[in-house]
Amino acid sequence: MINSAPVISIRNLHKQYGPLEVLKGVDITAHRGDVVSLIGSSGSGKSTLLRCANLLEDSQQGDVMFKGEPVIWHGSGLGRRPGDAKQVLRIRTNLSMVFQQFNLWSHLTILQNVMEAPVTVLGRAPSDVEEAARGYLDKVGIGDKCDNFPAQLSGGQQQRAAIARALCMEPEAILFDEPTSALDPELEQEVVQVIRDLAAEGRTMLIVTHDMKMAHDVSNHVVFLHQGLVEEEGPPASLFGAPKSERLQGFLRSTQHA
Repeated sequence: MINSAPVISIRNLHKQYGPLEVLKGVDITAHRGDVVSLIGSSGSGKSTLLRCANLLEDSQQGDVMFKGEPVIWHGSGLGRRPGDAKQVLRIRTNLSMVFQQFNLWSHLTILQNVMEAPVTVLGRAPSDVEEAARGYLDKVGIGDKCDNFPAQLSGGQQQRAAIARALCMEPEAILFDEPTSALDPELEQEVVQVIRDLAAEGRTMLIVTHDMKMAHDVSNHVVFLHQGLVEEEGPPASLFGAPKSERLQGFLRSTQHA
């Protein structure tokens, strides 16, 4: 039986750093095949929300569910922690993260970088993983860079290697945290094209981005966060074409002049 529950479901999520409340009760849902873009000013809580979704950060209140399965918590408030380490590992390996700064191992080749987690975390056979890894590097357009080290690649190529690494985990969803913001404009387009291709394949993705054009073009749902709350959300055509909130209108004006 196919699980019809959302891949990721977050309800009433609160996140504090000491006295600072960054998320103040946020709801996010991503069904299979959804591409959900999170937009908003710096400090609105976008990246924090992404990190809470795959349990890189502990939240203080609310539910995080993966395919209908709620995360088990122990404790409460600032002392709340996930209660089942095996569950955390399973969720994290199914929600691959692509970071702003690539996070590639400098002492490993590109092929070794892509193979590392499936072999060491999932215990897959290196021969099987190598075949898949080469396939994913071809898919993102850098199959000829397998034996290079990260320092020998451009920023755009390194980010594409990071995407191949995420894909090699065969995840249920990919979480992108500002995947193009560290890149020059011409290199940015290489990465945007890969993300477009993944969206066209029907992959489930959550994307934190400052790139409004990408959010408009690849998403089927956009969420505008403002000061730790969802200010407005909906399909990209209505959110960008006819924003209701004055805050969103002002934010979109500011991005056009940036």
